Amino acid sequence: MAIKADRWIRTMATEHGMIDPFEPHQVRTAADGERLISFGTSSYGYDIRCADEFKIFTNINSAIVDPKNFDSSSFVDLKADVCMIPPNSFVLARTIEYLRIPRNVITLCLGKSTYARCGIIVNVTPLEPEWEGHVTLEFSNTTPLPAKIYANEGVAQILFFESDEVCECSYRDRQGKYQGQRGVTLPRP
Repeated sequence: MAIKADRWIRTMATEHGMIDPFEPHQVRTAADGERLISFGTSSYGYDIRCADEFKIFTNINSAIVDPKNFDSSSFVDLKADVCMIPPNSFVLARTIEYLRIPRNVITLCLGKSTYARCGIIVNVTPLEPEWEGHVTLEFSNTTPLPAKIYANEGVAQILFFESDEVCECSYRDRQGKYQGQRGVTLPRP
């Protein structure tokens, strides 16, 4: 398997719809000149953006976090350009981009260093062959202070690894439970 470069990403996005919407260059400045946390095509990956839909974790119901029986009332929904993560808590969000991963590709996603240097960890699981959807993002605030996330700006980088042959059984073949997800998707048992 080899990591794929910017030319391959541009081709896969424009000719095969792998990333939609797609930004062929790295964007660092808004139209009004405001400095942004960069997004778009990078040397060996793609910097995804966070949409303006957030689910902020709160424990007002004294719930237990259980991945097999997750209580959706533990979240407060927010639609905004900026989201404040409470201290030592987390927020779920989604990408602006809708991704369609080819059958011979797997991805890894890592948070951008701008957030990591502020104690904000971005967690995304690998995107498997033939998975598609909006990526659900998890932001953990490891600090004792409130922390900001900016919508419509870069939050993480996806690295694409292409195999020289296709997998025997893809995410689509297995009918994965998160296939085709749209919006912020909560855990499914």
